[in-house]
Amino acid sequence: MTNLPSSARKAALVFGGSRGIGAATARRLAHEGYAVALTYASRTDKAAEVVGSIEADGGVAIALQADSSDANAIATAMDAVERLGPLHVAVVNAGIYEGSPLEQFPLDMLDRMLAINVRGVFLAVQAAASRMADGGSIITIGSNTAVRSGVVGSSVYAMTKAAVATLVRELALDLAPRKITINNIQPGPIGTDITAGFLDHLVEGNPLKRVGRPDEVAALAAFLSGAEARYITGASLTLDGGYSI
Repeated sequence: MTNLPSSARKAALVFGGSRGIGAATARRLAHEGYAVALTYASRTDKAAEVVGSIEADGGVAIALQADSSDANAIATAMDAVERLGPLHVAVVNAGIYEGSPLEQFPLDMLDRMLAINVRGVFLAVQAAASRMADGGSIITIGSNTAVRSGVVGSSVYAMTKAAVATLVRELALDLAPRKITINNIQPGPIGTDITAGFLDHLVEGNPLKRVGRPDEVAALAAFLSGAEARYITGASLTLDGGYSI
């Protein structure tokens, strides 16, 4: 990779790109030749690590602090992205998981997950589409819980991810006249520094007897953003080793 002048570069934006799946996706898109902007909520150190690793490989990257539920913060981030080059790919990865059985489910937890996992996804997609070049790609990172959770206390999280799948399916119609594709990746259990040791109990119930890797999700995101996937839009693709079967 080389540091091309901004006039010759295409930009990619990864919402929630400082850790886990988002970080792997930012690195993969940089490897594909995009100048990458990534947003983060609070972990400046982790965001800097991702930017540093991309730059060490000869790529171009910037980190932008932005609350995914804040429309003004997202708009400010979009202004910064455009300095990298025309936006061609946006990956909406920001999200949170909190769980509780129905009887004890706090309303503030419900409000947080709706604000970030649904409202925040809509705001990010809306902002990206308004700045994106025709023919671009938008990818959301949902969850296989939209299909099947199997875990007590995950009902609201699963609801938010099912909402994302529906949103993507319907927005494909809005974006089709501009030849912008939008698709949703639904990962199952993925091993990251956040989930280390937490997912071990799910391995037995997985047909492939393992958890996934962030780079496997990133590879699918890279495919969906590429030329070979231009006939795929409005789809939700489950990546979970058969866990949802």
